[in-house]
Amino acid sequence: MSDGALSQDEIDSLLAGLDPSAGGSPSSKASASGASANDLRAFGGIMAALADTHAQTVSMMTGKDATFSPPTVDGTTRDGMLPSLPDEVLAVKVDMVGGIPGDHLFLVPKDASVKIASLANQDETLSELDDMAISVVSECISSLTGSAINAFTEKSGNRSIQSDVADGAFGPKAIARFPAGDFVRVSYEFTVDGSPYKMWEIYSMGFVKDIVAASGMQAPAQQPMGAQGGMFGGQAPMGGQMPMGQPMGGMQMGGMQMGGQMGYQQPMYQQQMMAPQGMYQSPIMGQPNVQPVQFANLGLGNPGQESGNIGLIMDVFMELTVELGRTKKLIKDILGIGEGTIIELDKLAGEPVDILVNHKLIAKGEVVVIDENFGVRVTEIVSPMERMADLS
Repeated sequence: MSDGALSQDEIDSLLAGLDPSAGGSPSSKASASGASANDLRAFGGIMAALADTHAQTVSMMTGKDATFSPPTVDGTTRDGMLPSLPDEVLAVKVDMVGGIPGDHLFLVPKDASVKIASLANQDETLSELDDMAISVVSECISSLTGSAINAFTEKSGNRSIQSDVADGAFGPKAIARFPAGDFVRVSYEFTVDGSPYKMWEIYSMGFVKDIVAASGMQAPAQQPMGAQGGMFGGQAPMGGQMPMGQPMGGMQMGGMQMGGQMGYQQPMYQQQMMAPQGMYQSPIMGQPNVQPVQFANLGLGNPGQESGNIGLIMDVFMELTVELGRTKKLIKDILGIGEGTIIELDKLAGEPVDILVNHKLIAKGEVVVIDENFGVRVTEIVSPMERMADLS
């Protein structure tokens, strides 16, 4: 370049550790070799079922109508992912931990992030992603991840799957912390308040394969030759050996060779009739792979038990206020307030102040001074009965 400046593509290449003189943009890779097409289809079925749930979550966060189209699921790598992203993205890393761990993150373009944050904060003037806006979008991503964990738990039966605390960072796309090697990309198209947007979700390849395996959704394995020929399996495989490595021997009946060794038994899957079309036939026992339906816990059990996914809400912000006292005034008195006006409260001097979370009383305390700043020392935790009475 004549002016010595670097283009955005060259900057991305340098950040990605590539040679900008070799072309600037990373080479694409159409699909990952770490997962089969059947694995991707099975995982895509789980993600497609979450479209309506994700739409409801975003709608609740923003207070506006939201829709999600069924996502597309494919395998790719970092080099294959970067060209499809805008120059700047909000990367929210929220790894899977617990029963089935794995890398996991969301990539949200700036326009979609600003839209969600502005609607959630009711701030129409928001145009940049400050720390508060990033926190709001990260909270939304945590909720979407929670819905996905519920689906994974239902499909796999593993109730120890959890997620780490969401960590959001906005900047050039090349600094996003992608999983090493091949990974699975879930591409979303959605609308919020009538405006269309895109978003991407990334899962490490190992996590996807573990979820599919635990869910029992693998496609049927290829049957050996002759496995569909009736009670004895018909023609033996090439090489003169029966499946499972058993040697052939003995006589032939009607062109079909039968095992002639003493004590030899046909493999169990060859002693079964063909399963009806569309039913999964187990390659070991010959029985349909039937699993009980897993229903999500509706929370009707022992209320003393802590939810396994409590970590999902650990980074949710709550408003905590300290109230010195209250009073009621006529409108004419309020309009007459000016500098120097003294407002008398309903609390006595030295009386404990109220500590509120989302405007609900949870504790009482006394005012203290810490390095010239005001603080409050908790002196009493309000009992559950008092909190219930306050709610009524």
